[in-house]
Amino acid sequence: MLNRRTLIGAASAAALMLSGNFAFAQETYIPLISKGFQHQFWQAVKAGADQAASELGVTITFEGPDNETMVDRQIDMLAAALAKNPTAIGFAALDSQAAIPLLKQAQEKGIPVIAFDSGVDSDIPVTTASTDNVAAAALAADKMAELIGGAGKVAIVAHDQTSRTGIDRVEGFANQIKDKYPEIEVVTVQYGGGDHLKSTELTKAILTANPDLKGIFGANEGSALGVVNGVSEMGKSDVVIIGYDSGKAQKDAIRSGVMAGAITQNPVGIGYETVKAALDASQGKEVPAHIDTGFYWYDNSNIDDPKIAAVLYD
Repeated sequence: MLNRRTLIGAASAAALMLSGNFAFAQETYIPLISKGFQHQFWQAVKAGADQAASELGVTITFEGPDNETMVDRQIDMLAAALAKNPTAIGFAALDSQAAIPLLKQAQEKGIPVIAFDSGVDSDIPVTTASTDNVAAAALAADKMAELIGGAGKVAIVAHDQTSRTGIDRVEGFANQIKDKYPEIEVVTVQYGGGDHLKSTELTKAILTANPDLKGIFGANEGSALGVVNGVSEMGKSDVVIIGYDSGKAQKDAIRSGVMAGAITQNPVGIGYETVKAALDASQGKEVPAHIDTGFYWYDNSNIDDPKIAAVLYD
């Protein structure tokens, strides 16, 4: 038989449950699915997202697969995030096509999708917060041409040919060379999955096949580190290396002169703008079709410049 204390306790518990459910329902929840944590770049993106969440009063989660080859794992994470009916979602696609069916589901549910770092081959995302990777890689090509004297053979070691970053950086570099520098030849493009060990072996194979190679462009952090290691192991100190992103090892290579320089993105800005755009879109506010978060060339002459140092990470 229920006594008065039991009834009061049950009523209080029910009230707490109802208030908790109401609070959860009212919570602005934005999951961000990244490419993973294989590189320190993503920790910097997360820091920017966390900063925006704190300032804007929203709840976020930030996750990704163990490495940037795990497309299926990323798709599973996206499906799990959508199952929670979030306010909006941020997505950095490892494969610009594979996620489209799930993104269509988000669209049908009225969940705004914000692409970040790497776009999707679809008009479903309301915006993409990213670097203009074509322009950034074209700048890397200009620097390479300058450093090798406008003539000779060069190569590219990239992370993949499925994400927009992989595609755009390779095309941006190769097309700039083709269009502006007729005496420079891109002899090969190799893909190491962003893994520095695999990229090291690819670099050594490139150098063995092309002993007269003048330069190599490493199109992301892991690729660039692999190029540095491969060039060093082959004793090819005269090969010009241009990288992408930063991280302690890449910064050290620039300071020591092993690497000529690199393109840095603004990873903190990418994370911040993704969360801000997600919140704005969920509230029906207009957001631009693309949020250009910027890029810079850095080398030993400006690596300590406050403007550059602010967008580098260890």
